[in-house]
Amino acid sequence: MPTMQNPVAPPLPSRPALLRGSARLAEVEGLTAWSLDAQARAVTRRRELGREAERLSAPRVWPDTIGSLASTTWRVARAAAPDAPFALLAAAAAATGLPVAPPSAAGGTIERADRLVRAGGPAYVKLGQFIASARGLLPDEWVDAFAWCRDEATPMEPGAAEEVVRRELGSLDAFESFDAEPLAAGSIGQVHRAVLRDGTPVVVKVRRPGLRRAFRSDIETLALVCAAADRVHQGVRVANLPGFVTLFAQLTLEELDFRLEAANLVESVAVLEDLGADDVRVPRPFPALTTERMLVMEHLPGVSYARLPADALLDGAGDRLFAAGVRGVLEATIVHGLFHGDLHAGNVLVDGDRFSMVDFGMCGRLDAAQRAGLVRFLLGFAASDARAQVEAMRTFGAITEDADVEQLVARLQADLSRLDERADGQITFDRLGETLGQLLRTLAAGGFRMPKELVLFFKNLLYLSGFAAAVAPDADVLAVVTGILADLFSRDGGALAAGLVPTAE
Repeated sequence: MPTMQNPVAPPLPSRPALLRGSARLAEVEGLTAWSLDAQARAVTRRRELGREAERLSAPRVWPDTIGSLASTTWRVARAAAPDAPFALLAAAAAATGLPVAPPSAAGGTIERADRLVRAGGPAYVKLGQFIASARGLLPDEWVDAFAWCRDEATPMEPGAAEEVVRRELGSLDAFESFDAEPLAAGSIGQVHRAVLRDGTPVVVKVRRPGLRRAFRSDIETLALVCAAADRVHQGVRVANLPGFVTLFAQLTLEELDFRLEAANLVESVAVLEDLGADDVRVPRPFPALTTERMLVMEHLPGVSYARLPADALLDGAGDRLFAAGVRGVLEATIVHGLFHGDLHAGNVLVDGDRFSMVDFGMCGRLDAAQRAGLVRFLLGFAASDARAQVEAMRTFGAITEDADVEQLVARLQADLSRLDERADGQITFDRLGETLGQLLRTLAAGGFRMPKELVLFFKNLLYLSGFAAAVAPDADVLAVVTGILADLFSRDGGALAAGLVPTAE
């Protein structure tokens, strides 16, 4: 029987070259030079925040640790119920692919965790958002219960946003007008419409005052929850929760620095432009008006697809819109290893046939080897080939060299065969969710973890299934995806496919 030989992964396209060659970035004064500098600074900043996350998530045993245990957040956690903080952490950790068994939804566990989130600080709301975005990875009961974390956020006090702008820029003089009514409010900040002095319509995103300090306090308390778990609640699996708290801290610390979001924006603009994806848009930032706490970017017209009128999808518009969305996500990932890390209905705007993405606080990034591993995983998924999926996991560091791969493959293949029988061999997004969920459970049972980058990417694919249901319910989803991949791999004489697709020996 022939074996499959993996080719040497080709390098990713040069990001600096993309930034220098971007016509869209060059249209904003100083943005190209700022983008090149920001890319280098962002790498250093992410490393700094990674170290800070490790410090925050390490439980402290000094006298102030005792004070933290008696803090308001800890009392809230205990008041909700002793198991609430552990159940919340376990659900959020499972949503990111860590090998933690999702807690049972029975016995009021979800209700107690929900009370904790509603009464807790900003980090608890972010945990709820992780859960709310994990459909297909967590039981629907958990996802539905925390949907409000995505949809509900109390606006800042009137005038608070303007005060942030004054503190960051010295005044509001950069703006011809500034809308006092927020366009949207979220857990980290809120956005306002404004107009620059030259008449350019923009969106101003400001961070909630005191948020970073409150978040640090919450993370320290969550670290203590993990450290105390064995003594406080023996029934919860916590072996991997400390690692999740560190990961969660880093992801959220990065979201709190709007300079990193601006860097994500310019990279995404250049990537989509290089792909020729003119129907997929990302807002460009204005660097002179961007700081850690404030981000000014161009205003992109459109509404959430969830609020589109029915006549907006007539005459094939929905099919074209769906194809544009899938193309933007798949091609950016497979060609450039970059993708939006948190797609949901509130982050996608529709304007005619155009598909716009906003809120780039979280981006997924793959290196050349991981990109190749993702392609091989997708091919393994399409073929229900457990060995190909498991081998692809090695690329992401999910499986150690000394792991019992044969046992893992046999267990996963049996699970996939059962799913195939139930789905009658059809490859659908519903089956994708089931397959990914089963892979998570199988990896967890073997003590392995699903890599964060792969979980973020598959969350995007699962999101696209909901997008398809809303804008193109009759579209052949698999045909759209396979058509895009076939087109992508046929370009440049099949050069990309030659470097990514395994060949038989």
